[in-house]
Amino acid sequence: MSKTITKTLHKRNLHNNRYDFDILIADSKELAQYVKKNQYGDLSIDFHSNDAVMALNKALLKHFYQIEWQIPKKYLCPPIPGRVDYIHYLADLLSLGNNGVLPKGETVIGLDIGVGANCIYPIVGNRSYEWKFIGSDIDAVSIKNAQDIVDLNHSLKNKIELRTQSSKEYIFTNIIKKNDKIDFTMCNPPFHKSKKEAKEGTKRKLLNLSKGKNKKVSLNFGGQHNELWCEGGEVEFISKMINESKSYKDNCLWFTSLVSKKENLEAIYKELKKQSPEQIETIEMTQGQKQTRFVAWTYHTKEEQKNWFTKKEK
Repeated sequence: MSKTITKTLHKRNLHNNRYDFDILIADSKELAQYVKKNQYGDLSIDFHSNDAVMALNKALLKHFYQIEWQIPKKYLCPPIPGRVDYIHYLADLLSLGNNGVLPKGETVIGLDIGVGANCIYPIVGNRSYEWKFIGSDIDAVSIKNAQDIVDLNHSLKNKIELRTQSSKEYIFTNIIKKNDKIDFTMCNPPFHKSKKEAKEGTKRKLLNLSKGKNKKVSLNFGGQHNELWCEGGEVEFISKMINESKSYKDNCLWFTSLVSKKENLEAIYKELKKQSPEQIETIEMTQGQKQTRFVAWTYHTKEEQKNWFTKKEK
């Protein structure tokens, strides 16, 4: 199992440089009220504040991706730079079977499992590479808000299709249709096993942001049950995904999922071996102090991967 390790955001990530708040505020006036000088004399926001992070996200999406964006209260507000990294490394992964060429355009189709109300992966994937996306979710509010975002932005029209998962027992079943040809699936699975564990994880994250100085942090970061935790945590969720994937091997080139906890990789590899994929890749990513990764597997040989893209060109 090969590994790619980096120390910074992906080289194509538009967010490698520090935030230029003057430019962001020029595009999104709402952000101004949250921007202040920090202890080092630099302009910044309070990353403990969900409202401030929401305003920053809206500004980033408007400035870099020309997207108007809004999510309901108490829904997951994702960190944009890290989400974009997953997209860029997926492009690199696809290029392995495409003679080293980054595949771009509407012939490339991705499936985002658990698209969420924020619809962030399809947005940045389409705006970065012009890919089309299918976004699935079991939560009706998430599907509605994601559709509202698509409808609000003309550039996303006919580029993102939302599909509702009708059963919590399935991941790909009910979503992937018989004639679908999907280049990759992606997923940011609910990685906690319970609501209590999710709250403790959020508290640790906020304490890390304050470098331990703020002992009474407020758990004000959004996230619904299906976004943050599920029975068995991410190992159970990804295992279910792996077990279902083989039934859809003719529909999809690469299956992938984020794995937040490195100690879970062993169990995930064990589950993968049961399905005998042709190739497994583990891509390591670094976002500031945070180390994460995604696991990818395919049932197609290297020759079949090349043929996959050749057929798309015809």
